[in-house]
Amino acid sequence: MKKKTRISNRENSNRAGYLFVLPYAVLFCIFILAPVVLAIVLSFTNFDTIQFPSFVGFLNYINLITGDEVFMQYVLPNTVKYALIVGVGGYVLAFLLAWALANIPNPLRTIFALILYSPSMTTGVAMTVLWKIIFTGDQTGYLNSWLMDIGAINEPIIWLTNANFLLPIVIIIGLWSSMGVGFLAILAGILNTDESLYEAAAIDGVKNRFQEMIYVTVPSMRPQMLFAAVMQIVNSFQNGQIASLLAGNPTPGYAAQLVVNHIEDYGFIRYEMGYAAAVSVALLLIVQVFSMISTKLFGEQD
Repeated sequence: MKKKTRISNRENSNRAGYLFVLPYAVLFCIFILAPVVLAIVLSFTNFDTIQFPSFVGFLNYINLITGDEVFMQYVLPNTVKYALIVGVGGYVLAFLLAWALANIPNPLRTIFALILYSPSMTTGVAMTVLWKIIFTGDQTGYLNSWLMDIGAINEPIIWLTNANFLLPIVIIIGLWSSMGVGFLAILAGILNTDESLYEAAAIDGVKNRFQEMIYVTVPSMRPQMLFAAVMQIVNSFQNGQIASLLAGNPTPGYAAQLVVNHIEDYGFIRYEMGYAAAVSVALLLIVQVFSMISTKLFGEQD
């Protein structure tokens, strides 16, 4: 009798757990799983949003690799540069800033953390207004005005139409807004590291704060490091809004054209949804590869 009661209680507990998970599972299927599956299906079709999709097999992927010169010459190199600097560089910068803030007393720490985190909450339109004022291509622009005042340039530079400056500007803005939830996760992980670990490390011969960071801090907060790495990777690969808002889509000379901009170009300007879906699937695979690398570096070894 007791055994049956125990089994019944376990079944009721499982039902309650399923009910709690159900809302998330429904939302996940509707807004994440279904779009991914639909994009994979559409990537094998020719679809212009008006006529019914026609199956073309791997033609879109073949054209992406062999026939899309813009993608291979501009979009892919630009995306790699942006991801390496904003993704990897932003990740290292987030850790160093979080580690520095962890050594500051609490009131100042909170203020500086909010200051660093606030750009990541800025909307694309507000961000564009702010940075367009700085990079305005006449003498009223803040950067042009300052450079002319110190004698660095004799005439204004049209920053947002010059192919030599556009990608670096987008990268600077990306770094400025990269201190998001990953940065907060790293900061929380550092602050919650067990102090006894530092005492044990000091006994074992660790002598300075840098050695503490390498041998104690980083190994003890691997989950936070992994979460921050995945978030930084996803954000760096999907952040194409900056370039399109600053310079339009496509950007002048494809100078700052990223994969997301390429998807928007074919999907919402040319209405070649099948090809845009193929590019989005390629982007998904690239993000998955980098996420697997992050998991290998910061995931549990056992």
